[in-house]
Amino acid sequence: MGAATSSPHQEEAARFCVRCGGGLETRQLKTIEPPRLVCGRCSYVHYPDPKVAACVICSFDGKVVLLRRGIEPSYGQWVFPGGFLDRGERLEDAAVREAREEVNVEVRVRRLLNVYSYAGHPVVVVVFVGDVVRGIPSVGDEAIDVGLFSRDQIPWDELAFPSTRQALHEYFGA
Repeated sequence: MGAATSSPHQEEAARFCVRCGGGLETRQLKTIEPPRLVCGRCSYVHYPDPKVAACVICSFDGKVVLLRRGIEPSYGQWVFPGGFLDRGERLEDAAVREAREEVNVEVRVRRLLNVYSYAGHPVVVVVFVGDVVRGIPSVGDEAIDVGLFSRDQIPWDELAFPSTRQALHEYFGA
């Protein structure tokens, strides 16, 4: 959205109109809004949607379940289970699905912790609090390691994203 940047979460700007295939160009349509991508042929305005990630901080035996990412961005860094919402999927269901896929557990969502968004970053991160109700945390899809951490054991210097750090601080009441 906008020009391509070095951020792993930034997407390359759309170049062609989804309606007619004409070229998109950046135009200032209203002074109170950011520049928009507009089709030079049919005047269609392209509004890039943000991506939504659903995540869950889940506890097992009184500790938080974290996984070491096996994919970019932030390969090898720690995060709680989470991933992108599918169109038409409930946020809570996506968080439960991600815990199943990434750490092989069934989770019951208890409550919403918070929603995180950052200027210039197209991902909105929704974090829930939940409990493992079935299974033992183990390496699943997109993970290279799984660990159980108490508050004082969290690898703060090895967390994947700003939202990971913020959510864990809120979870622990810091």
